[in-house]
Amino acid sequence: MRILVTGAAGFIGYHVCRQLLDRGDQVTGIDNLNDYYDVSLKESRLALLQPYETFTFRKVDIADRQAMEELFRQGGFKRVVNLAAQAGVRYSLINPYSYIDSNIQGFLNILEGCRHNGVKHLVYASSSSVYGANESMPFSVHDNVDHPLSLYAASKKANELMAHTYSHLYNLPTTGLRFFTVYGPWGRPDMALFLFTDAILNDRPIKIFNYGKHRRDFTYIDDITEGVLRTLDRVAEPNPDWTGMNPDPGSSRAPWRVYNIGNSRPVELMDYISALEKELGRTAIKEYLPLQPGDVPDTYADVEQLIKDVHYRPETTVEEGIKKFVAWYREYYRC
Repeated sequence: MRILVTGAAGFIGYHVCRQLLDRGDQVTGIDNLNDYYDVSLKESRLALLQPYETFTFRKVDIADRQAMEELFRQGGFKRVVNLAAQAGVRYSLINPYSYIDSNIQGFLNILEGCRHNGVKHLVYASSSSVYGANESMPFSVHDNVDHPLSLYAASKKANELMAHTYSHLYNLPTTGLRFFTVYGPWGRPDMALFLFTDAILNDRPIKIFNYGKHRRDFTYIDDITEGVLRTLDRVAEPNPDWTGMNPDPGSSRAPWRVYNIGNSRPVELMDYISALEKELGRTAIKEYLPLQPGDVPDTYADVEQLIKDVHYRPETTVEEGIKKFVAWYREYYRC
């Protein structure tokens, strides 16, 4: 199968490409290789994909309309996995325009490419951030999510709405995946586990926001990847029981679905740090700080719909996942 993966040099994109290639799909990966974080890390990920004969990489920005139109015309893609985005909650307070360029304009270019070129299924990254001010736990795809707390979260909710419009108007099957705090080997340097590991190994204090009172549904990268592939293989279908009199936010009479992919076992941030300290054999110097703008205190994924539809539940424990991350980190950075 010819599959387009956007954000192929990114954390999740790299892992998804590798799994698709390992099972025999023909993958075209695109990425703009921007400098939001260390470009050499992105290039190292790509270097592991280049030996596959069925992998093609193109340096393309999804916000470039002309380049995307040409890519889709030539590609013959049957399915698309959109993992390209401007990531990060806190960075959206600093550089909001980049979120509109990539997450809104770029996503529109992908929708148009799918619409005009016979794509049979679009799977795209949403985020647990869309739950925003929701306090009912666990977070369910059947909950209303109209109160985002950051522009990043708002852009991801906008993606879900835009996808629904195309599913309704053009019968384009689309599936949005709300990822919950992804971590693991080849992760992003701006995320907590990477930052904590670097600081602890270099005897610098780690910044612990909300005074350590966070709970997060930490989800290991292999579990995320498996969820992506399973939903990609299950083309979104209309919900025959959907009604506008009592609308279900997680499905539609159009071929549109959203799913949570999370470990469904929230972990106290301090327990997460303790597991990392144990694996590194060092004690962190801790700097406690208040809750940051745009952050939410807790996340907790209800994955019952994922289990029902694609028969999958993430299973990797935090202890196992951190062990694998630390082993990769020490090898990659030779420390």
